[in-house]
Amino acid sequence: MGRKWNNIKEKKASKDANTSRVYAKFGVEIYVAAKKGEPDPESNRALKVVLERAKTYNVPKAIIDRALEKAKGSGDEKYEELRYEGFGPNGSMLIVDALTNNVNRTASAVRAAFNKNNGNMGVSGSVSYMFDPTAVIGIEGKTSDEVIELLLEGDVDVRDVLEEDDAVIVYAEPDQFHAVQEAFKEAGVTEFTVAELTMLPQNYVTLPEESQAQFEKLIDALEDLEDVQQVYHNVEFED
Repeated sequence: MGRKWNNIKEKKASKDANTSRVYAKFGVEIYVAAKKGEPDPESNRALKVVLERAKTYNVPKAIIDRALEKAKGSGDEKYEELRYEGFGPNGSMLIVDALTNNVNRTASAVRAAFNKNNGNMGVSGSVSYMFDPTAVIGIEGKTSDEVIELLLEGDVDVRDVLEEDDAVIVYAEPDQFHAVQEAFKEAGVTEFTVAELTMLPQNYVTLPEESQAQFEKLIDALEDLEDVQQVYHNVEFED
């Protein structure tokens, strides 16, 4: 798949470890997902996906409960889901997903982050056609052969199964997210190292050292924005 998912998650977790930023963003994401349907993950699949992600990032139960209670109650904040696409140095490409209650504020902030860090905003569709929506689910304690066997037993179609460090990572179509998880749960697996619906690039680029540092500043600037939930890109970082 071009890069190790666990390494990506570890870098992100390390960056967010001493801040409440990641928890605040999950709070908004959980609220929005709960408002799309019933605030019950068993009947609201979008909410179930978000809650599974939250568990892998160790989001405190209090944050989750607060967002769900807000959705159940009189909370009537209106959020829009937005996607921005753009370019960084040396052929790098980015997709920025946001949840916002102020479109003008978010658009201005995202554009400024690109402009100040040697990037350029693109039009809708200018980048996303080079990425594939993908479900990524990881577990520990089993080999890739064991995972393939239990997925076959569950009649679950996936794209790839790879051993990455001490985990096995399954890459599948987004609509197979729950089927993969259910196959694992049937086999007694209840903890996941990663449970994401993401955008994976079809091809990666490696940047020269000076451009890599510049690109990392662009990523940091975008991820630091309050309304930005996810930033996807096609850069292969050096370990």
